[in-house]
Amino acid sequence: MEKELSSKESLAIITQMISKAKKEAAGDGSFQLLLWGWVVAICNFGHYTFEKMSYEMPYIVWLLIIPAVGLSIWDNIRKRKRARVKTHLDEMLAGIWISVFVGMLITLSFMPTLSFQQNPIILILAGIGVISTGVLVRVKVVLLGGILLMVGSVIAFLLPVIDQYLVAGIAMIFGYLVPGYYLKTTYRERV
Repeated sequence: MEKELSSKESLAIITQMISKAKKEAAGDGSFQLLLWGWVVAICNFGHYTFEKMSYEMPYIVWLLIIPAVGLSIWDNIRKRKRARVKTHLDEMLAGIWISVFVGMLITLSFMPTLSFQQNPIILILAGIGVISTGVLVRVKVVLLGGILLMVGSVIAFLLPVIDQYLVAGIAMIFGYLVPGYYLKTTYRERV
């Protein structure tokens, strides 16, 4: 026969379950932040360096995006298989990041129309995704990373196109890599 719980015990169990679900939903989002932070920072720094060296095709470094897309998809499939429950928070984050990704693709499609000033717009879109993630998972370091991406976009708009690559690379370090490593460290402590 089951023991009847007091209201205090019931509340403690419910609070514990909510906390556990929140931790699982926030998860270790560090993989995607670290993957894209490193790849996009390297591509921006590479493009900047090749351009400064007057290399004929400085954009060749952006081919690193192709394996990154494959790794990103693999990680998402792996996480979906392991997830016990798909929460409302998971769905919101997925919707936000799919929207950000589509916005980035549209922006990249119109690079000539934008006079190749796509980097500030990409930083704005990334900032929206990171800020939204930081707010939803209630992690101030992630929120701050998104704010720094927005600041990077303002700085980039004020510079020539070539220097925008340098700013974007730096912004990715502070907007993606710092929050990514923070999440990776704190996730281990939470679980």
